[in-house]
Parts: sequence; structure tokens; C-alpha cells
Amino acid sequence: MQKSRGNLKILDARSMTRSKFHIEDSKILVASVQNLFAFYANKTLFKSSLVSRKSKLKLYWSVIRPISVYGCETWVLKESIIQKLSVFERKILRKIFGPTEGAKGIWRIKTNKELDELIKYRNIINYVKTQRLSWFGQINKMPETSTVKRIHK
Repeated sequence: MQKSRGNLKILDARSMTRSKFHIEDSKILVASVQNLFAFYANKTLFKSSLVSRKSKLKLYWSVIRPISVYGCETWVLKESIIQKLSVFERKILRKIFGPTEGAKGIWRIKTNKELDELIKYRNIINYVKTQRLSWFGQINKMPETSTVKRIHK
């Protein structure tokens, strides 16, 4: 049985034994919980006007993003996962950079393109892909007798 509380689905033991529950579902669930904890634990810092944007970006890149994508080297990057990670990242970036004053003094949120330009296209998806390439390089450096290398082949 699944109980829904916001964006988080709570699974009981009966639903885990059913064939509908897959390993990928558990990875998405764990990543969602990690994202929520990492972001909400530091939410006051992102809202504070006393902390500079540069410091907020460093906090995001050094603490929140690594926690959010822990173990991403083994993920299968489905479109649904890419979408969820992108939405999560843009939510944080909009908190960091705030709104933009448009024509006639009307405030608006920054577009996705503006956010990409501000972070110089170093988004979370590119980070995941870089981590996966790094892991692939580590596997190739391992000796042939390594269990991880044998599993990979």
C-alpha cells in the first residue's frame, strides 16, 4: 500500500514485496528524501539577505548537490529522474538569485535559460554525467581480478 504525503510516497512492507516496486523506484525515493533534508536543513541560509550569493552557491555546490546525487554513478538516467533533479536545482537557484526586475518595475522569476547562464551551464545533470565518467575511469584503472571490474564487464 502506498500513502502519499506531498511529493513523498511512503511504502510499507507489503508494497515492497510486490513486483511493481523496483530498485530504480527505491533510488528515486532515497534521492527525493535526501534532497528534501539537504535543502530544508539550510533553507534559512538561502533566504537570508546577510549571506552573499557567492556563499549560497558554494553551499549548494559543496553540500546540497553532493548529498542529492550520492551514488549517482550507478543511476540509470531516465527522463523522469532528469526532470526531478532539474526542477529541484532550479528551485534552489531561484532562491539564491531571486527575482528579476523587468520593464516598468514589475518583478518576475528568472527563466531556466537565465539560470543556466548564471551558473555557466554547470547544472546538476552535467555533474551527474561527470561523476559517472569519473567512476568509469576508476573501474578501468582497477586490476582485472577486482570484483567490481568483473561485474562491470
